[in-house]
Amino acid sequence: MRPKNQTYPESRKGRGAPTNAVSQRFNLHDREMDGDWLDEKDIIGDSAAKLRTTVTTEFPKSIINYNISPDLPFDRSINAYRGCEHGCIYCYARPTHAYHDLSPGLDFESKLFAKPNAADLLRQTFAKPKYQPASIALGTNTDPYQPIEKRYRITRQILEVLLETLHPVAITTKSNRVVEDIDLLAQLAARQLTAVAISVTTLDPQTARLLEPRAPAPARRLEAVMKLSEAGIYVHVNIAPVVPGITDHEIEAIVAAAADHGARSISFIPMRLPHEVAPLFEQWLEAYYPERRSKVMSIIRQMRGGKRNDPGFHSRMRGQGPWADLIRTRIGVASRKAGLNKSKISLRTDLFRRPVISGSQLELF
Repeated sequence: MRPKNQTYPESRKGRGAPTNAVSQRFNLHDREMDGDWLDEKDIIGDSAAKLRTTVTTEFPKSIINYNISPDLPFDRSINAYRGCEHGCIYCYARPTHAYHDLSPGLDFESKLFAKPNAADLLRQTFAKPKYQPASIALGTNTDPYQPIEKRYRITRQILEVLLETLHPVAITTKSNRVVEDIDLLAQLAARQLTAVAISVTTLDPQTARLLEPRAPAPARRLEAVMKLSEAGIYVHVNIAPVVPGITDHEIEAIVAAAADHGARSISFIPMRLPHEVAPLFEQWLEAYYPERRSKVMSIIRQMRGGKRNDPGFHSRMRGQGPWADLIRTRIGVASRKAGLNKSKISLRTDLFRRPVISGSQLELF
């Protein structure tokens, strides 16, 4: 059992970030134009005691975010929520909260925003004559199945529109709550319109509680992999991130577990620490693994060209140097042994049918 955190006494049980005290950059004009920034700019551009989660509803004018990043397998995404209650200390999306004058630390995981008009906006977008279908990614910035989805059901409403219009969608989550929508996902999957990626960072529940305090336990995620697979849904497992010195010893076990539970493919992302995530993660290490801090940060720097983060396209997702190569080799060997990565899925776009909006001229036909 980990010793009680003495370094950051203000840290909250069940939260990821030890504090809110990290430097913030609100001058957008000075922001380095790196890969992370280009992914985020459209997403954020428009719009001691127990720490309670608060949710603010917002009503954006558009819901699809577009990107031109050459290392992402999609050009559009939807984020039903801002902030994420899972509280994963490594979350690369934490810096987006700074643009709301909120901290990427505890605020990111406790002061959340929901978009209840997301499904209506999506239907309106699909109805436009110039809209051309391509796979939409759900879960690229914050988890579409974080705890508040149980109350708001925005992700489910989005899936209902996608099924109505036969539009392809790829989902990334670390929550077993995704199985609550298995009825919709199975219908999409039967038409080759969906795939689900589930993130499994560690198999150890104690490590998971420290890394991802409000995310479902690893065993529950693997159960979700099995249920989705049994329902005929293509399931991918992503080891994201691989945290050197903390979780990297589990690589082979995670790959084997993914295969045993019905995953069809697997991938990984080495630890990456953009902007405020770096000091937050170092605070976290000091709080829970002080004896490993130097080693962990040394390996991260070796994988990131001597820095805490490498924001360059392609390299940000792969890492560089001997450590990154070793992780890649280990996962490759384990995947071949487990029979993974022999299949890929290509989602269909030819089935798309434009919705009819009430009051439009198309409604006359």
